[in-house]
Amino acid sequence: MDMVQAVLLFVVGLILLIKGGDWFVDGATGIARRFHIPEIIVGATVVSIGTTLPEVMVSASSALTGHGEIAYGNAIGSIICNTALIAAITVAVRPGSVDTKSLKMPVLFFFGSAAVYCVAAYLIGAFDRWMGLLMLVIFAVYMVVTVRQGLRAPAEPAQDSPEAGEKASALWKELLLLVIGAALIAVGADLLVDNGTIIAQQLGVPESVIALTFVALGTSLPELVTAISSLAKGHGALSLGNVIGANLFNLVLVSGVSVTLAPFEVPCSSTILGQNASLVMEIPVMLCVMLLLTVPALLRGKLSRWQGVTLLCIYAAFCIVQFAM
Repeated sequence: MDMVQAVLLFVVGLILLIKGGDWFVDGATGIARRFHIPEIIVGATVVSIGTTLPEVMVSASSALTGHGEIAYGNAIGSIICNTALIAAITVAVRPGSVDTKSLKMPVLFFFGSAAVYCVAAYLIGAFDRWMGLLMLVIFAVYMVVTVRQGLRAPAEPAQDSPEAGEKASALWKELLLLVIGAALIAVGADLLVDNGTIIAQQLGVPESVIALTFVALGTSLPELVTAISSLAKGHGALSLGNVIGANLFNLVLVSGVSVTLAPFEVPCSSTILGQNASLVMEIPVMLCVMLLLTVPALLRGKLSRWQGVTLLCIYAAFCIVQFAM
């Protein structure tokens, strides 16, 4: 494939992503309002699954074709990108208060899953099939707990008005927007990653760097598009819930599926002072950026602009180090 064709398909992917993200947010917020479910919970479940689909597809196909390092690098790289780029932009542009009660559970699940991930990476040195199955069980438990929590949210009394009839007839439209939006996001991300990788290879960028930065950024674009659409429409909570939910799903759903399909050893594509760069830099950076995003929010009940700016600086430094290694 020549460079011009790759660039054209890359642009088509970007357009599909942007439109898909727009429709997806409209559908998700409409459903949240209709069933009186807190936006942060919708963001952490429905929206997160939709925006994590590209990561699931890329990592599963990478694992099955024997490229465990791409599945592994994609999951970690996507979490760093989601937190230090996407959430950071949201926080830097529009910092605001957060519902700590709704935020607490996704955060606890994330760090619990990260502990399991660290045991596999640091103590076992491999991701075995039982580890993949355990991650999928954590995913199932999280979904059940989150849905139950959402359903316990106080519902507003039903109103017998012509408006209520109009709302009922529009439910199918919201569901359709959600499904078509998710499909456009998935196809757009696929075009973007495939052609972005071709462009990067033709420019001479190494494969390990492509996995951690380019593929991770490409598969995280749905979260970025959703975050920008949510911000533009004034749904900051949906965006934050989506990022934290998507990070959890990268650990338990994306990694869970790829490890269950094809177990692999912890890859070592580069070293820092003779140590595996993944264990010395990538996993610590992933944990550090999530702590920086969530701990101040949980303690103070709000997000501050300094968090967003600091996270963006960390992401810039991380990318520079990746390309310099």
